[in-house]
Parts: sequence; structure tokens; C-alpha cells
Amino acid sequence: MPVNARTLTIDGFEISDASDCYVIAEIGHNHQGSIEQAKAMFDRAKECGAHAVKTQKRDNRSLYTEDFFNKPYDNENSFGPTYGLHREALEFDRAEYEELRDYAKHIGITFFATAFDHPSADFLADLDMPAYKIASADLQNLPLLRHVAEIGKPMIVSSGGATLEDVRRAVDTILPINDQVGLLQCTAEYPANWDELDLKVIQTYRDMFSGVVVGLSSHDNGIAMPVAAYVLGARVIEKHFTLDRAMKGTDHRFSLEPQGIRKLVRDLRRTRLALGDGIKKPYSAETDPITKMGKTLVAAADLPAGHQLREDDIAARSPGGGLPPYEFDRLVGRILNHPVTRDMPLTFELLEEEVPEDVAAGVGSRPE
Repeated sequence: MPVNARTLTIDGFEISDASDCYVIAEIGHNHQGSIEQAKAMFDRAKECGAHAVKTQKRDNRSLYTEDFFNKPYDNENSFGPTYGLHREALEFDRAEYEELRDYAKHIGITFFATAFDHPSADFLADLDMPAYKIASADLQNLPLLRHVAEIGKPMIVSSGGATLEDVRRAVDTILPINDQVGLLQCTAEYPANWDELDLKVIQTYRDMFSGVVVGLSSHDNGIAMPVAAYVLGARVIEKHFTLDRAMKGTDHRFSLEPQGIRKLVRDLRRTRLALGDGIKKPYSAETDPITKMGKTLVAAADLPAGHQLREDDIAARSPGGGLPPYEFDRLVGRILNHPVTRDMPLTFELLEEEVPEDVAAGVGSRPE
């Protein structure tokens, strides 16, 4: 990969340092196992300006140990009597995934999913998903990373709970196989504490991996931190998304509702525009206020022709538009060849030629 070729293309959208931030509305299982609710979430995410919606895919019977699958899961957020059955109730089958894939294409939003295991990765590959997410907990799962990388589609990898060694190992595993990688800083708390977001890690990742697009999977309860992340160089933002934070399920309480996603997308787009190109320049819209508040060098009092200007003969007064105050020193000591009145703008045309150095030093006399 060429140095500084920091691009990632997902479903035709090229993510780069110069692009808008790519916003993923992470639905996870906030659809509660309802395909109609999932479609409604797709609609709202699209309306709010998100680029993509994402679910999670698990092959629960092979993913969990038998004991863990059968572990009682009796609480207000449970969709089944055991943890495994709870997870099964939230899974979509192939027909439902096909319906969601087609629906996303119909409304014009990108749809992909997190693959938690090999069977799920193959399931998604068979559906020709445009990208794959790797969860933080699988950053050390090199066999899964290699397997997904070999599918050949863009990968977005979260790094919650990891060391730099874990991150480097994962990226070094993927890149020789697949150079379309996005690396997300992430804190695997739900919600994450403000002082544990470690946004400066975004800069660390950019320095470590010159060709990798970097982003943030943000589990905080707000919309400000993704904007800060964008300024630090993040170009992918993933935020959990819900229709109502009061709904049943553990993820809703730290998810953004549609209004939050809409504001997040708006603020990220404004931030890209506001950062500009790094070149300081005046804008035409600034002309009137700067002229109104600026200063022009004017006569401090009525002065006759032949008068040699002293510092107290010159004032800087608003509005601007005339000789600017940075020319002050060039006026002091010059001779007026025309009379001026108080507040009259001073110009070099009102002055005789520069006083020769010998005259200024008192050696000669001013020519008549």
C-alpha cells in the first residue's frame, strides 16, 4: 500500500482524510428480532443522513459453549429463558437478511453486519455484503481475521479492551491479505466513561498505520466526542442507534435516537467544512465588517501645507478602507504638500517625497 494512501471504499463511498465522515448507525439487536422494526430503523437512519446501518450476526449454537448457551438469563431485558435462546430470538435468518439487504438497496443506504464467527462470516459472504465489521472482542481472533480478510471486502475493526500490541498484531494479520481496512478506537464500556474514551489514540493509530483509515466506535452518551474525533483524524464514526432509548434491551440506553444521529451527521459535515484547507485567506463576506471595525490613518487635527508630520498628528480611526495603520511609521516625519482637515484620510499623494537621510539626520535642509 502506498504511503499516505489513506482511503477505504465501502459500497462506492470513498472514505479519506478529505471526505465527509462515514457514519454507521449501529443497530445491533436493537431491532428486537422484528424485521419491520429493523426496516423502520433503516428508514430513520437514512433520513438522518447516516451512510450505513449495521446489524450483528452470530451462529449461536456453535459460538457459545453448551453451558453458556444454556445459562439462565432471567431479567427485564431477556428475550429468552437462557442466554442462548435470548440471542436466538434476536437473530434474523437468511430470508430475513435477504429482505433487509434488498430493502436497504431500495432506500439507498448501505447495509452490512458484524461477523462473530466463521459460519456467520460465510453466511454474510453468501449474501454479498459490501463490508464486514469485526468486534473488539475478536481483535485477538487471528483465524477469524484471516478468514474475513480472505473474503476480500472492506473490513472495519474495533479495538476496545486492547493493547497496542493486540492492535498491531491484528492489522499486520489483515493487511497482507486485504488492504481495505478501517481501524476504530473503541472503549468497550456501555456506556463509556468520558475519561476512558482516549481519543488521542486516534492520532496514535494514524501515526502507526499510515495507509489505514482510522475512526471511532463511540459508546458515550452524546454527540460531541465524534466531532472531536473527526478533528483528530477519525473518518469513520460508529454510534449505536435506537428508535427509543426506553425500549427493552441492554443497548438502547447508550444509543442515539434519530434526532441525535441527525445532529451528529450535521455537526460532522459542518466540521469538515469548518476545518478548511489550512490556508489563511480573507473572504468577501468579511469585507464589510472589517471595513466597519477597521482603522484608517487620518489627520488628528487641521494641518497646513508644509507641516512635518509628528506622531500625535496622525490618528487611527474607524472606518477602515484607507491607509492602514501598519503604514504609520512611513508617515511620521513626512511633509504635507497640501493642507488637511481633522479626520481627513492621509495618503502618500498628500506628502512630499521622502525626506532625504541627511535632512532627517539634521545634516542638510529641506528643499524649497
